[in-house]
Amino acid sequence: MKLKQSILVICSVVLVTGCASNAVKPTYVSPSQYQNYDCSQLSSEFTRIQQYIDGGVQTPKSKGVGVGVGLSGGWGSGGWGWGIGPSVSVSMGQSSNSKKTELSRLYGQQDAISQAAQFKNCAYVPKRSTAKAK
Repeated sequence: MKLKQSILVICSVVLVTGCASNAVKPTYVSPSQYQNYDCSQLSSEFTRIQQYIDGGVQTPKSKGVGVGVGLSGGWGSGGWGWGIGPSVSVSMGQSSNSKKTELSRLYGQQDAISQAAQFKNCAYVPKRSTAKAK
């Protein structure tokens, strides 16, 4: 019985550690975005993106301000009465993407460039190296 339990524990540990991966998966980018590029331009764009990745990806930051106007209703205190009134909400803040999100976008662009190069029958089709996020 103890042998079965220890085998079960070992299999569970192997399964959990095997599924946990830090690999960044590319976001889909349409190759048609690069349809006006010639083979040389595709190669240059791929190289430019790779140099940006190799130099250390900076996470883009965006600031946003939002204003919302709406109608709200509810019950008064103690359950007596109810009403409908206007509501205004203002939100100001800063959001930033993670490095994995940015890498995913860049990898998607590289994959799209590779597909576009294949469609154009370029002599050199650049391929993305599969590296893990740092």
